[in-house]
Amino acid sequence: MKSGFIGIVGRPNVGKSTLLNNIMGEKIAITSDKPQTTRNSIRGIYTREDAPEKEGVQMVFIDTPGIHKGRNKLGVAMTDMAMNTLKEVDMILFLVDGPIDKGPGDRFIAEALQKIDTPKILVINKMDTMAPEDYLKIYQPYEEMGIFNDIFGTSALQGTNVPELLARIEESLEEGPMYFPADMITDYPERFLVSEVIREKMLHYLNEEVPHGVAVEIESYKETPKLTRIGAVIYCERKSHKGIIIGKQGKKLKGIGKAARLELEALLGTKVFLELFVKVKENWRDSDFDLANFGYKE
Repeated sequence: MKSGFIGIVGRPNVGKSTLLNNIMGEKIAITSDKPQTTRNSIRGIYTREDAPEKEGVQMVFIDTPGIHKGRNKLGVAMTDMAMNTLKEVDMILFLVDGPIDKGPGDRFIAEALQKIDTPKILVINKMDTMAPEDYLKIYQPYEEMGIFNDIFGTSALQGTNVPELLARIEESLEEGPMYFPADMITDYPERFLVSEVIREKMLHYLNEEVPHGVAVEIESYKETPKLTRIGAVIYCERKSHKGIIIGKQGKKLKGIGKAARLELEALLGTKVFLELFVKVKENWRDSDFDLANFGYKE
C-alpha cells in the first residue's frame, strides 16, 4: 500500500475546503463565500484498499486555515497552524485562483514554499470562471519559479481534473502503512463536527463582520439510538452582535438552529434536538485563554 499526508494550503477563500469535500465525495469541511471559514486543520482520509488490478492507497488530506496577515491572536494562530502543516506532510497542494501579483498573500506563500524541500503541486482552482488567456497569466509566472513538481488546473466546485490530480498525488507517494481504518473518513470527533455545522450556518445567515467574532462550544451531547440531544453556546464579542444573531423575535437564531438541525440529522443518522444559547465574551479572539479553550491554540 502507498500512503502519505497531503497539506492543502492557500489564501482564504480559494476553495481548499471545497476541494477536500470533492475528493472525499462528501462534506468533511464547512464552506461559505466568506473568507477565513476554516479555523482548524481538518483531516479527510481517502482510502482505496488493495484490489487484484490495483495497489491500495491511503491519502490523508489536511485542509488548513487560509494564510493571511492576522489582525488578532486568532488570525495569527490560524496562519501559524497552516504554516506549521508545511513541515509535517509528504506533499503540499498550493491552491491559487488568480495571478501571483493579485496581492501579497500568494507571493508570501510561494516564497515560503521555496524554502521547503517537500514535493509541491500548484493547483489553479476555479478554472471554470477563467478564460484560457487568464489561466495562462496565472500559470506562466508560477511555472517560471521552478519549484512545483506539477501544475494542475481544477474546478473544485465542479470536480474538473480532480481525479487526475488524485492520480498524480498517488503516483508520487511511497510505500507506507495504513494510518487509519479503511472506513474512517475523518479523525475529528462528532462534537467538533457539530460545532462546525452550527458555525457554518451562522456564516450563511449573518452579516459580514459578525461571523468572524463567533465561536461555538458544545455544552451537552447525549445520544440515544433514535435521538441526539445537543446544547450549544454561541459566543460573540459584542452585545450588539448578540442582538443580530438572535434577530427580531428570535427568528434569526431559529433559522440558524433549523438549518443546523436538518444537516446534523443527516450527519448523525438520528433525530436531533438542538438548543442554542447566545452569550457575550468580549475580545475572545485576542485572549490566549479563550483561544486555547475553544481549541484554536495549544
